[in-house]
Amino acid sequence: MNLVAIVGRPNVGKSTLFNRLVGMRQAIVDETAGVTRDRHYGRCDWNGREFSVVDTGGFTVNSDDIFEEEIRKQVMIAIEESDLILFMVEVDTGITDFDQEIADILRRSRKPVILVCNKVDNGEKMYGSYEFNALGLGEPICISSATGSGTGDMLDKVLELLPEDDGAGDPETGLPRFTIVGKPNVGKSSLTNALLGEERNIVTPIAGTTRDSISSHYNKFGHEFILVDTAGVRKKSKVSEDLEFYSVMRSIRAIENSDVCILMVDATSGIEAQDMSIFNLIIRNRKGCVIVVNKWDLVEGKSANTMKEYTEALKARLAPFNDIPVIFTSVINKQRIMDVLEAATSVYENYSRRIPTSELNDVMLEEIDNYPPPAWKGKYIKVKYVTQLPTKFPAFAFFCNLPQYIRDPYKRFLENKLRSHFNFTGCTVEVYIRRK
Repeated sequence: MNLVAIVGRPNVGKSTLFNRLVGMRQAIVDETAGVTRDRHYGRCDWNGREFSVVDTGGFTVNSDDIFEEEIRKQVMIAIEESDLILFMVEVDTGITDFDQEIADILRRSRKPVILVCNKVDNGEKMYGSYEFNALGLGEPICISSATGSGTGDMLDKVLELLPEDDGAGDPETGLPRFTIVGKPNVGKSSLTNALLGEERNIVTPIAGTTRDSISSHYNKFGHEFILVDTAGVRKKSKVSEDLEFYSVMRSIRAIENSDVCILMVDATSGIEAQDMSIFNLIIRNRKGCVIVVNKWDLVEGKSANTMKEYTEALKARLAPFNDIPVIFTSVINKQRIMDVLEAATSVYENYSRRIPTSELNDVMLEEIDNYPPPAWKGKYIKVKYVTQLPTKFPAFAFFCNLPQYIRDPYKRFLENKLRSHFNFTGCTVEVYIRRK
């Protein structure tokens, strides 16, 4: 998944543009300069291509604000990690010293840069954008992030400059990618070492030992895949140093580039808010998922039903998407670690399963005849045809005469029927309704 970073000095409208690109008010927007301090991540879909967007804090130097040094470090990390940079300037103020300093950094970065001139609300202001040619970063694209004018031309340019993204799977080997994710200190590196049978990654009791995403080629017992160990993703308020910001960014990219994510949970503390955040990130990226409850040997007072009760409580937290394998392990004691491999391989098979259109129509049209979509305002909806879309994840298009009248509850019914007839355990299933 390609990553686009939005950079610029404070108060040029970076967060407004970010919110417009991801389609929601995710970043706080205010007239006050310097509101954004952390980096925000989102996904943008334009003309059928998806990419990630990161919003950064405003870049300044020699300021009295104690946050500025940290913000500057984060901006530098975002520039280094991204595939393309949107450099925002403001037409009303012209070129400032900050703009020149950022332009100097971007020219040296050798990354593709699009110069975006913001707050061009009318034709007259467009003439003021020409002075930004002096920054040496090409012709500026004029937009208004508040009203959205010009953003289409900007996104067309983004797609033109972004490298082709071939989605999941390892780009070099074509092998499936299994990524181990979770909070710090749940045993991700220990699981990697146990599976590989060697001390590949450093393991200590100190949370945050792993800094980078480390890929290893696994080829044993009839299984062959790329295994990726990531740094722990913890709450923003707990992330203290810029090295760790870098690690978290790498972990998020590792999730985006994987086929199946193995989410590790600490059995002693149960599934917490941070685990749910990582789980939601996996689901939003439409990846396969296996949940591994580690440190099961430390749970006290276990009985015959403890595992069953724990699984039910876990799936209640994950609802509505709770069709996920749950494996209980003790990595230190090498307990059930091969079950993790079996589950991940099984989920990958489900994730990449293709169902013939004839079989899909035979099964699903019969289900729809038994329980047709509810009539809406006296209009009867007739589903005529269904096919699987050529996406990396399971996605199905149902063609009918009046797609606008099919509501979410019926889409969920269709998804449940697909799951009951075809095995999609551990995968998200997307249902699209289209006009015949």
